[in-house]
Amino acid sequence: MDPENGNLFGQEMETLQKVIDVVTEFVINYSFQIVGALIILIIGLKLSGWMSRLVLRLCDNRSIDVTLSRFFASSTKLLVMTFVIIIAIGKFGISIAPFIAALGALAFGGSLAIQGPLSNYGAGLTLILTRSFVVGNTITVQGVSGVVEEIRLAATILTTEDGEELTIPNKLIVGEILRNSFENKIVETSVGISYADDPELAINVLLRVLDQFTAICKDPVPQVGIEAFADSSINIGLRYWVPTKQYYHVLYQVNLAIHQALAEAKITIPFPQQDVHLGLNDMEKITKDSC
Repeated sequence: MDPENGNLFGQEMETLQKVIDVVTEFVINYSFQIVGALIILIIGLKLSGWMSRLVLRLCDNRSIDVTLSRFFASSTKLLVMTFVIIIAIGKFGISIAPFIAALGALAFGGSLAIQGPLSNYGAGLTLILTRSFVVGNTITVQGVSGVVEEIRLAATILTTEDGEELTIPNKLIVGEILRNSFENKIVETSVGISYADDPELAINVLLRVLDQFTAICKDPVPQVGIEAFADSSINIGLRYWVPTKQYYHVLYQVNLAIHQALAEAKITIPFPQQDVHLGLNDMEKITKDSC
């Protein structure tokens, strides 16, 4: 064997032996502390889970919102585990004051680098505590709309009628104009009828059509009336509420039923038209141009 390689191998073995000796000495000196810390951590983990479920059950019994209930439960679990870890560290005779100071300095320095995520967490906490909306509500914000499926600390999850999932960072919700239509969404549309037809009859026909659909909310009641006097028609406006996840499904069915009902009532839906009046000079000019 090469003497140089032999010396290198001997140094590696000596280093490995020192590491083994240090680990052995640590295990011997702190074996009871290690076992005690592990027992404390296991008990703490079980206790935190039990406390979290207890808080969640108490919130359910008091009919507290599901988002707020989950927040209270997760906060309780985190608080219990924090105390358990502090007690486990104390079993080794280690003071936690330096760790707290180091974490404080780290948090201060890191806050500058992670302002975005932190602002999302702060906004999420604000949404949870103020309860501007809850799971199941329909909200419109930042140009998007959907049913609230989950409110997390970092983001709010919405779903649409098409099954799409929208994730909105909470900092983009707090401080913005927020529309909350709860479980439903409003349909605002209109249909034109001829000036020769009776608008009151048309309104009654449209009200009967809307009354046929069980998906349309009865509270608030649908609104139907003259919306505008257009150039070619009297526009009858309709406003009614439907479940958000059935918005387009109900809208298309209602539009078809409206067309059929107006046809049966002999009420005309006119197409846009414009009357053009030409004088004698205009006719002469057109004739010359054509020649």
